[in-house]
Amino acid sequence: MRDKAGSILDVGGVAVGHWTDAEAGTGCTVIVCEPRAVCGVDVRGGAPGTRELALLDPVCAVDGVDAIVLTGGSALGLASASGVASSLRADGKGYETQQGPIPIVPAAVVFDLGVGNSDVWPDERSGAEAYASASFDDLLEGNVGAGAGTTAGTRDSGRFKTGIATIVIRDGVVRVGAIVVPNPVGTIIDETGKAISDLTGTGQRSDRQEDSSGIGEHTVIGVVATNVRLDKAGATKVAQMAHDGIARAVSPAHTMFDGDTLFCLSTATDPARADISKVGHMAAEAVAAAIRRGAAVAEPAQGIPAACGAPPR
Repeated sequence: MRDKAGSILDVGGVAVGHWTDAEAGTGCTVIVCEPRAVCGVDVRGGAPGTRELALLDPVCAVDGVDAIVLTGGSALGLASASGVASSLRADGKGYETQQGPIPIVPAAVVFDLGVGNSDVWPDERSGAEAYASASFDDLLEGNVGAGAGTTAGTRDSGRFKTGIATIVIRDGVVRVGAIVVPNPVGTIIDETGKAISDLTGTGQRSDRQEDSSGIGEHTVIGVVATNVRLDKAGATKVAQMAHDGIARAVSPAHTMFDGDTLFCLSTATDPARADISKVGHMAAEAVAAAIRRGAAVAEPAQGIPAACGAPPR
């Protein structure tokens, strides 16, 4: 029997911090790795906005990352990752070179410019503040960080407020946590296929892809982390399998209007030998649960209704 509770912090070796501009409806979230963690990534959406993904390919030399940034502001928000990198370097962290450490900070974005003030997005200062707030003990969910301006659905089908959410799954000594920012063009659905992000009471889901939805104006992004040891190839495979969680919780998923991107971190805080298939399956479960929780923990904002209240832990 798998226990689903807690947060990605329960995996160990990661801290999470947010920067939020509630008035503008945007923000960024940083997942700091201490120590550096092996990382893989997989992109399934048709309109991704990302930074430093090529070096995560298993054939590339860099074998670890110092942090991952999940941010609003679309491609403009990628500047927040530079603020995180500068802060890490000031703390002496990064890939060691003769000229000092070079922090490795991959990032992915959601489009939230249509929710609040489209002239405000996370910048370098925002990233530095998110990094400064990172905690190994406390993690806020809902309308904070990269979840400040997220929604499910479109203006045509009806938008519902979502928020950033996290969960951890335990199976013996193996722990797999997820922190996800759900901002899909599709409908968030429960295990039976019934719509969660639905205020009409019909429980109907929308499988339409509205022509009015602009490229890059949606996306599900997130990070899964496990305490077992993975190499880059294993972490990449787990990231691939984790996308099954998006397909289970969002309909339709991985559209041309989404930039769905998931990272996988191996903190190796437990020496257990990794069963990649098992970890990948748990990662998919965690991602689906976190997306659904993202619909539950959100509060109404910017005139956009929320689906429901947060369930008890």
